[in-house]
Amino acid sequence: MKWLQSTDTDFESRLATLLSDRSAVETSVSTPVRDIIATIREQGDTALCDYTARFDRLSLAPEGLAITADEIAREADKVDADLMEALNLAASRIESFHRAQMPSNLAYQDEAGLTLGMRWTPLDAVGLYVPGGKAAYPSSVLMNALPARVAGVGRIAMCVPCPDGVLNPLVLAAARVCGVSEIYRVGGAQAVAALAYGTNSIRPVDRIVGPGNAYVAEAKRQVFGHVGIDSIAGPSEVVIVADNRNNPRFVALDLLAQAEHDELAQAVLITDDAGFARSVVEAVETELKTLPRAAIAGKSWTDHGAVVIVRDWNEAAEIANRFASEHLEVMLDDAEQFSTLIRHAGAMFLGRNCPEAVGDYVGGPNHVLPTSRTARFASGLSVFDFLKRTTTISAGADGLRAVGPAGVRLAKAEGLDAHALSLSARLDALG
Repeated sequence: MKWLQSTDTDFESRLATLLSDRSAVETSVSTPVRDIIATIREQGDTALCDYTARFDRLSLAPEGLAITADEIAREADKVDADLMEALNLAASRIESFHRAQMPSNLAYQDEAGLTLGMRWTPLDAVGLYVPGGKAAYPSSVLMNALPARVAGVGRIAMCVPCPDGVLNPLVLAAARVCGVSEIYRVGGAQAVAALAYGTNSIRPVDRIVGPGNAYVAEAKRQVFGHVGIDSIAGPSEVVIVADNRNNPRFVALDLLAQAEHDELAQAVLITDDAGFARSVVEAVETELKTLPRAAIAGKSWTDHGAVVIVRDWNEAAEIANRFASEHLEVMLDDAEQFSTLIRHAGAMFLGRNCPEAVGDYVGGPNHVLPTSRTARFASGLSVFDFLKRTTTISAGADGLRAVGPAGVRLAKAEGLDAHALSLSARLDALG
C-alpha cells in the first residue's frame, strides 16, 4: 500500500498517480461483446439458448428461458425465517427512503400570462441485471428493483444467470419481495442484448440497470443510446477520514470491507495522526490472516490501498474531494460539519458507528453509486433514474402577444423563416 504525507515535496505527483492508478488496468472485451450483441439481434432466442449452454452449461429451449412462478415460489420458500426477516427489513427501509424522493409536478402562471409546468412520468419497462453463481447479491435486487417500483414502472424484467441450472433462493426471494415476477435464467452480454433489443421470449425494455462483470458492463456501454442505462460501474472504493479517537481495528475492517470486493478495489485512509495510521495498517495485516477473502482483499490493499497523512481537516476535505469516491466515511467528532466541506462523494457515512456496510444493506439510500471519480458529475441510483420530465407550456392570446414578437426576431436571426412565420401569422391574426 502507498503511504503519502501532504508535507512531502513529491506529494502532488504521488497523489495524482494514486488517483489514476486503476485507470490503466483494463481488459478490452469490446469486440466479443459486439459480436454477441449482433448475434442476439440476428438470431434471437436461438442465440440466447446457445450462449446459455456455452457459458452457463445449461441447455434450454426458448420456452425454458423464463423462470416460472412455481419455481420462484419453491426456491424463495427455502430461505430461512431469520434471513427473510433481514431481507424484509432492508426492503422496507429502502422503499421508504425512495418514496421520500418522489418529486411533485410543477405548474405556475408567469407574469407574461403563460402557464408553465413540468410533469413526471415513469418509464414503461426496465431491465434488471443480477449477477448469478458465486457472485449473487440479493441486496442488488432490492436496490435496483424497489426504486423502479416506487417510481411507478409498470414492467420490470429481471435476468439472472443460473450456472448448471442452479437457482439462487435468496435472489428469487428478494425478487418476490420487490414484486418482480418476470425473471429469465440468462446472463452476460447476451442478456443485456436481449433486454435492449428483444427476442421472441423477452420483450425489450427502456432502461437497463444492475451490476455485472466486464462483459455486462461493456454490453451496457454498447446498447446505451438505444436504451438508457444506470452507469458503467468500476471497482468499488472507499475513503475513510478518521482521527486517533477511533478504534484502529474498526477502521481496518471498514477498509477491508471494500478491499474484499475486488482485486481492483481501492481503500484509502486519511488521517492527521501517523501513529494512528500505523496502528490501522497493523490491524489490517492482522485481519488479513483470518479473513476468508484474504487473497482478494490482500491484493487490493497491496496494489491500491493508501494512507494519506494531512495537516488538518480542511486539507483532508480537499483531498477527499479530489478522490470523489464512491463511499466516504467520516469518523470524526463533528462529522456533520466536516460533511459540509465535501462536494464530491457518491454517499457519505457520518460518525464512528456508521460503517459503509450499513449502506450496502439496511441504511435505506441506494448502494448503486458512481465509481472511478465520477462522483464529480454523477449521483447514485434513485427514483429519478426511472422517471422522465416532460415540460408543458400553455399560451393564450395575451401570452402570445407578450412573448411572440421576441420569438419572431430570434427565429429570423437564426434564419429559420418558418419558425418566425408560425409565430407572426398568429400575431397578425390576433391583431
